[in-house]
Amino acid sequence: MDWKIEKVEEFIYRIPKEGKMRVEGRLYISEKMISHLKKDNTPLQVVNVAHLPGIEKYSLAMPDMHWGYGFPIGGVAAMDINKNGVISPGGIGYDINCGVRLIRTNLTFDEIKERIEDIMSALFVNIPSGVGSTGKLRLSEKELKEVIVKGSEWAVERGFGYKEDLLSTEDGGRLKWASPDYISPRAYERGRGQLGTLGSGNHFLEVQKVVNIYDEELAKKWGLFLNQIVIMIHSGSRGFGHQVCDDYIKVMQKAVQKYGISLPDRQLACAPFNSEEGKRYFQSMCAAANYAWCNRQIMMHWVRESFTKVLGISPRDFGGELIYDVAHNIGKIEEYDGRKYIVHRKGATRALPPGIPLLPEKYRETGQPVIIPGSMGTESYLLVGTEKAKDTFYSTCHGAGREMSRHEALRRVEGHELRRRLEGKGIVIESKSIRGLVEEAPEAYKDVSEVVRVVVGAGISKKVARMVPVGVMKG
Repeated sequence: MDWKIEKVEEFIYRIPKEGKMRVEGRLYISEKMISHLKKDNTPLQVVNVAHLPGIEKYSLAMPDMHWGYGFPIGGVAAMDINKNGVISPGGIGYDINCGVRLIRTNLTFDEIKERIEDIMSALFVNIPSGVGSTGKLRLSEKELKEVIVKGSEWAVERGFGYKEDLLSTEDGGRLKWASPDYISPRAYERGRGQLGTLGSGNHFLEVQKVVNIYDEELAKKWGLFLNQIVIMIHSGSRGFGHQVCDDYIKVMQKAVQKYGISLPDRQLACAPFNSEEGKRYFQSMCAAANYAWCNRQIMMHWVRESFTKVLGISPRDFGGELIYDVAHNIGKIEEYDGRKYIVHRKGATRALPPGIPLLPEKYRETGQPVIIPGSMGTESYLLVGTEKAKDTFYSTCHGAGREMSRHEALRRVEGHELRRRLEGKGIVIESKSIRGLVEEAPEAYKDVSEVVRVVVGAGISKKVARMVPVGVMKG
């Protein structure tokens, strides 16, 4: 479709408000991204979101945007809670609180380069991965209810990490509104055996080395240096969160009729945030978010154990300090200029500047670390939030963003050649299947450096460091 997309300034474009749109669309893209966007038809979803009750300012899309369920992945929308603003499961996503955590070490690449294969093998054994994978923990329903109320705190109380980890996790690894009361038996069943597992799809665990420092002062404050080994974990709420989303999409489809909400796409099914359906979904979504934080916390603990055992070093020598954990499929209650919003971030992450009360105390002076992973085998970036990001409700992109469907990747990419190509770059690969590797091939994604160039150019994030993988673990 020939969308009317107008340039506002470099890296910012608008779709004018027309028809029943309540706000205009606002796209953060470069000129070279426009042709692909029109083929992908993502602007249609940006327009559709602009029809939702209570939406304020803009229907936003980050440069990693691509077609999703209802909302585009890379979409951001803030609904005014006190103006009949709605909450929509499609605006948060199936993998609730899919997110990324970045761990710094005291190690250099030169110190461990001869042991990378041993390290990756240990990680592959200690952290279950793959479709439907189950972990080393098998929880009772009572224990699972504690997990979804306490989040990361549950893991730390049981020895999976340290209290300091909570200080470097978004929201301390726990949303206080979580309730176990409105979760289906099927969700509990799916969640009982998957805590501490990586999963499949675009989830990964990477051992990386720091190759560029863009902000020396900030990097030093965060404990980063050139040639340093860091670890990145990308995973979410697994089958538990998926089931919560699936259950509430059905609830919301009925709620749309009940509250007389007119939608351009039934996948935008929603309910007023202050309605019974809205409150129950929000509390259940918070529960799934807490599950995800606990999941990543446990995996980080096993990362620490794997490294220290393989290398025969102490935790102190290893380091293993959490820089930050960010969520990118979540809905948050946030207050700006005296107004309260439910901010949907689907495939988008928060980017808070210095001085914002929402920040953990240790990041009030510097601003929030923003983690932007690349596609498999490509570079990833660490950035920091900026005041300019207020234009996007302090949001930025969450990764490279797909450019090719999984089906198309399977058709176009040969698995064994892909593995050889990645290993030719010196990257050690651990994967449950060749198919999983092919679906996540680098060419299936946008160029992450171009995506980062847009958010930096638009002023909504600032680069701190660049990392490249030396070991990749996929489900």
